Amino acid sequence: MAVLNAQQLLAQAQQITGLHDWADDGLPERFALAVAHINTVAMDAAGRAAAADTLLWLLTDRLRFFEDRKRFPLADEAIDRPMFVSGEPRSGTTLMHALLAVDPGARALRFWEVMHPSPPPGTVEAPDPRIAAADAEWREINAKMPRWLHCQPYNDMLGNGLPEDERTWAFDFRVMTPTAWWRVPMQTLSFGLPTDPPAQYRIHKAMVQALQYRRPPRHWVLKGFHTARLDACFDAYPDASLVWLHRDPVMVAASSTMMMADIMDGIVGRIDLVKEARAHLERVRWSIGQTMADPLANDPRIHHVRYRDFVADPIGVIRDYYAFADRPFTPAAEAAMRRYLAENKGDRHGTFHYSTQVLVDAGYDIDALNAEFAPFRERFGVEIERR
Repeated sequence: MAVLNAQQLLAQAQQITGLHDWADDGLPERFALAVAHINTVAMDAAGRAAAADTLLWLLTDRLRFFEDRKRFPLADEAIDRPMFVSGEPRSGTTLMHALLAVDPGARALRFWEVMHPSPPPGTVEAPDPRIAAADAEWREINAKMPRWLHCQPYNDMLGNGLPEDERTWAFDFRVMTPTAWWRVPMQTLSFGLPTDPPAQYRIHKAMVQALQYRRPPRHWVLKGFHTARLDACFDAYPDASLVWLHRDPVMVAASSTMMMADIMDGIVGRIDLVKEARAHLERVRWSIGQTMADPLANDPRIHHVRYRDFVADPIGVIRDYYAFADRPFTPAAEAAMRRYLAENKGDRHGTFHYSTQVLVDAGYDIDALNAEFAPFRERFGVEIERR
């Protein structure tokens, strides 16, 4: 079986673009680790070719993106008081972000922008051809992973959909997420590659600056898994506010397990649910441990919200967050959010099924898990969910 050669791919990307600056001396070594991981995955020649194409896509995007910072004064763009949404997976963060993003006074990242970030959109005359390109890519994703729409119906927004902030550093080879790697028959990789939160937020801010350049002023609404990187997030955006949604960790693990099963079914086929459940439960344990130990969880820039409160009254919770962030909650914003809720039902592509049974099948005692997470639930007022 032919293996991918990291040095050849790096050289090929430089030849394609005519550019050579990776904007990080550590990129070639980190890229080699990503390639080494891919080379351990059993796949046929077509899969290997798809992996090479994806690697070249990300590498050439990176070279062009950082060249843009030399061509345009992007670093001068001031990002004023961005509003972040964060929390555990499956805790309502995507819906919260979607509602914030329909505010006419807000701006959010869009998939067509982060999947093809060069040149800055403000330098391109409409219609930007990247919008149609990303729409086509998302039709391909949805056709390959149709069950993903059950738990993430927002994927029907295609290229205009809302990426998580982690997607901005896909070309930094610290994670391998489905929206960059869907064509490659391997499981996604969220842990295992080297991380450097300050460097990752420098890329995130550079992306936000590029997307803001020469475009009408609006405040940013952003969403990602920032709660384990609060220090780096607030160092990059000291005037930011963050709304943090809290949900029962046991249900988070169960829902995340079934979500990943739905995603991976379209990429690699059926996965081992016991192994997946154990991995998600361990990730939740790690994340909750980080939350309980991090003094920044009490930072005054953070607005804590219970998942059940958001589900019961999303507009009321968002109104409170706007007040917390000292931003006007305009009638136009409220009307747009209510219209979005009326027109975008969560089960519009089918019902997403999950329960704690997947954890029971993996050998866990639910009562014991509930007792384990009791200090977290008590601190944030999170009740046990039954499903």
